[in-house]
Amino acid sequence: MKTPEREAIRWMQQSEDDFKFVQWLSNAEMFFDKGCFIAQQAGEKACKACLYAIGRRRILGHSIYELSQALSEQDGRFAALLDDAKQLDRFYIPTRYPNGIPGGSPFQVFDHQDLKNASDSLERIMTTCRNFLNEKNITH
Repeated sequence: MKTPEREAIRWMQQSEDDFKFVQWLSNAEMFFDKGCFIAQQAGEKACKACLYAIGRRRILGHSIYELSQALSEQDGRFAALLDDAKQLDRFYIPTRYPNGIPGGSPFQVFDHQDLKNASDSLERIMTTCRNFLNEKNITH
């Protein structure tokens, strides 16, 4: 069985890699729908890393909002992320599936501003999660 600290490191490392990809896509001026989805995924993984760090063993669900709410019960700074969490959760389904939006396809609907907003929200979540893990002496 992996220790909670080791699991937190694995999840945060993957989140950091996803974050780098979102940054790269932000400069690529294409694949906005995919960038928005990966931003959601990176935020989810960062929050899950923090939950593993506090000893959670089974973490189900994909809502960054719900993960942030659970974390805010342990540490109040996560409450400040709820708006960013809601912003990123909006990208979970419609960025991938044509039937997740009323018309068009995700690659046609999402644009640079959507990706910028997702990237900005992700940056705030990443900063909070990094600080939280560092304070627990969990380095990734």
